[in-house]
Order: sequence, then C-alpha cells, then structure tokens
Amino acid sequence: MDDLATRTAAGPTASEREKARGVRRMKAIAVGFLVFATIVFAVTRWLESRGAGPWAGYVQAAAEAGMVGAMADWFAVTALFRRPLGLPIPHTAIIPTRKDALGDSLGEFVGDNFLSDTVVRGRLAQMDVSRRFGAWLADEGHAERVTEELAALARAALTILRDEDVQTVFGQAITRRVSARQVAQPVGALLGRVVADGGHHGLVDLVTDKAYAWLVDNREAVLRVVAEESPGWSPRFLDRTVANKVHRELVRFAGAVRDDRDHPARAAVDAFLADTAEDMQHDPRMIAQIEGLRDRTLAHPQIQDLIASVWSAARAMLVEATEDPDSELRARSAKAVRAFGTKLAEDPRMRAKVDTWLADGAAYVVTNYQAEITALISDTVHAWDPAETSAKIELHVGRDLQFIRINGTVVGALVGLVIHTLAELAG
Repeated sequence: MDDLATRTAAGPTASEREKARGVRRMKAIAVGFLVFATIVFAVTRWLESRGAGPWAGYVQAAAEAGMVGAMADWFAVTALFRRPLGLPIPHTAIIPTRKDALGDSLGEFVGDNFLSDTVVRGRLAQMDVSRRFGAWLADEGHAERVTEELAALARAALTILRDEDVQTVFGQAITRRVSARQVAQPVGALLGRVVADGGHHGLVDLVTDKAYAWLVDNREAVLRVVAEESPGWSPRFLDRTVANKVHRELVRFAGAVRDDRDHPARAAVDAFLADTAEDMQHDPRMIAQIEGLRDRTLAHPQIQDLIASVWSAARAMLVEATEDPDSELRARSAKAVRAFGTKLAEDPRMRAKVDTWLADGAAYVVTNYQAEITALISDTVHAWDPAETSAKIELHVGRDLQFIRINGTVVGALVGLVIHTLAELAG
C-alpha cells in the first residue's frame, strides 16, 4: 500500500490509521501467497528436472496457475485505484479517472432505487413509524426528555430574539388586527342585546345608589356649588335657603330613581342606551366617530407602551416557566406529550392519518426534489480530489479486496491442478 495514511486528508484519524494498517497487513499476506506459489513452482521445476516423480508435475502446474491467478487479481485490484507499475494501460486507475462519472452513476442509482415514490411509501409502511413513535412518546422518561428539549429550544429562541424588534412587530400586529376590525357595529349589537335583556339594570342600580349616597354624604359640597352660582346681589341667607332646597330635591330625586324601577329617568336611560346601540350599528356618523376614536386610542403612546409591555411580561413568564423543571407549564407539556403519544399508539384511525401524512410528505419531497438530492451526491463526488478519493476508498475497502488476490492464488492453483490432471488422464 502506498502509505494511504499520508495520501488521505491531512491528519488522519485513529480509525483511518488502523484501517491503513489492516490494508497493509492483508497486502502482505496476499504477497506472501504469491511468493509461496513462486517458490513452490521453482522448487518443483528443479525437482522435476532432477527426475522427481509425476507428483512434481502436478504440484508445479498448481503453483504455476496460482501465480497466474495471483498476478491477474493483483492487476485487477490495483487497476481500480492506480496504474499498475505506473504503465499507461487503458482502463486502469478507474476510480481517479472515472470519479465524476461514478458520482453521476451513484446519484442516478440512489435516485432510481431509493428516492422513488413507491420505494419510500413501501418502506414507511413497513417501519410503522406512527405507532413506534407514539409508544416512544408515551413513555414518561421520553416525554420528559422531549419536554426538556422543547423548553431548551424555546429558551434559545426567546434569548435570540431582541425585545425591541419583537415588541415593534407585536405592537404593529395587534394594531393592524384591531384597526382592521369593525368596532362600532359589534359593540352596538352587544349593547342592544344587553339593553333588550335588561342586563344594564344592575349597572344603573349601582350608579343611582352611589349617586344617592354621595349626595347625602356631601351636602356641604352641593350647597357650596349652588351658592357660588348665585348672583352677587342675592342675599346670603337666600342663597343658603335655595341651596338647601336644591340639595333636598336632588336627594329626593336620586332616592326615587334608586327605589322606583319604573321611574321615568330609568326609562329615559333605557331609551338613550337603545338609541345609542341602534346608532352604533346603522348611523354612518356615529360609526365613523367610534372608529376614529379606536384609531386615536391605539395610536396613543401609552397604549403602544402597554402593548409592548405585554411581550416583555410574557417573555419573562415563559423563560421562567421553561427554566423550572417543576413549573406548571413543563408539567402540562409533558402530560400533553404523553397523552398524544398514547393516543397515537392506540388509535388506529389517528395512526392511519399520521402515516398518510408522512407518506405523502416524503413522497412529495422525493418526487419534487429528487434531482436536487441526487445532485448533492454527484456534486460532492465531483468536488473530491481524484487521488484523495482513490486513497479514501482503498482505505475503506482495500482490506476486503486483498482477499480477492488470496482467493485468486488458491483458486488458480486448484484450477491449474484440475487442468493438469485432466490433461494427464487424456494423454
């Protein structure tokens, strides 16, 4: 062997050095067989010339044929990787000179025999991927492992993403989505249903109750407001009297509205809300005003800051949950993975669907991208250095090829012995 360790890529690995030693050892054995056959031939030829018995002719014929077989197989094996004895014999050094053609043939072979729709579907059907994968996921340890890997992947993604970029995209996405939706009409329809069902009565009760309590508890504030609005020429005692009268009437009115569910004021509120709901659904002016209010609200800097802060809070929560092995998120995720695996392993209909999806997906890939996949093989082979390619292939298969030389020596000797025997019998 021509020092394969130095002809391969710089710095051969320990495995490559071991293989190189194996090839050299087998070459030495093959040469030993040839040398042995040559010695036997020379000795028997000498013995025959000295008058040895007929046996010498038989041994000589076997040794001679063994030499021929050994040399022929040496030539055949060597011709794969280099030119024997450096002679420019046609059809030798096949791998270095025909590397590109071999790469194209290999790519075509793989495409025709491994990347066809029929082969892929048949192989996937035999593998029973969905059932085996489901059983694997259903195992508690495997589910925990999958959950841990998913958590690590999520943390990596959250770490890589810049908060500023995500917040901008997040805010724009929410703003666009909300701006693209009609607000006035759905809200008006909802308000109309609430009014029709009397769902607003609780809110009216709360407002009237709070108003009555405030008027009772803030008598001096009401009196002061009324007095301040009185004319400057009005006597002070008269202002006080009028203010007390106004306060008593307000308290009485608020109490009446609070206690009387059929009070005209309540009916006026019902009518106002019903008219507002109707206008929000059908009045173009009202609809335009509400949509404009929506856009102005969304565009407000504080609202945008609030939307952006949602991502920051969500990110912090997710990172914390994925880092904690005992978090509720991790526990629920592992439980969901196990449940999915169990269902996939035990539900024939679900397995059939998943197997169909896998087969269709794989078939689509090999059908539409077969040329690209096989081109990867051929282009990779084209990029290899011819001498290095030859050395690497010999490194991996050269040991087995030396058995051809050994077998050639043994088989040649046996064939030569048989031919000599038949010739002697015929003569």
